[in-house]
Amino acid sequence: MSRILIPAALAVALAASTAHAQATANPQAGTPVNPRATAPAAAAQSFDVLFAQAAAASGLGEVAVGEIGQRKATDTRLQEFSRRVVADHSKMNKELMTLASQKGIPLPADFDARSKFCLESLSGEPKETFDRCYAKAQLAIHLEAVGAFEAEVKHGRDQDVKALAAKALPKIKEHLQMLKPIVKEFEREHEDQAEKTGS
Repeated sequence: MSRILIPAALAVALAASTAHAQATANPQAGTPVNPRATAPAAAAQSFDVLFAQAAAASGLGEVAVGEIGQRKATDTRLQEFSRRVVADHSKMNKELMTLASQKGIPLPADFDARSKFCLESLSGEPKETFDRCYAKAQLAIHLEAVGAFEAEVKHGRDQDVKALAAKALPKIKEHLQMLKPIVKEFEREHEDQAEKTGS
């Protein structure tokens, strides 16, 4: 399964599980309810909630990873990219927190394990190889983010959450387009260096 589809697939799976649990019994009355009447609504709500929670965790991670890029990147393009990422994702995070508060959606207070692992890896990366590793890590993060936000725009049911995802998506794609030529250049240089070393 493509990494881009993982957040959407996870959201759908968990949403279906939640819908099934809520369709089994009415927690207030303690009596069975009609699954056809409750499952679709529960699944739709769960999808939007899971997206918001995943976006919050990854958004916090984006800021943290961007900040390490600001500190350690030597390539001027990556320095500018990092500044954009920190500013844009900080704004997105605040907008998401405001919307979640209005809708009573609990959000994680910290970033996810993947972001923590990424931060640990990049923190120990030598100066000589940091830029290339950082750019590749950001490329993977943004490819996954685009997939998750596109899935919410396409499959989400809450119009406010969908609107937030739709508003943020062009900015995330813009970050991705900034990265692609940089990563391509780094990879070409790395391959050339490997050929010279092996000759």
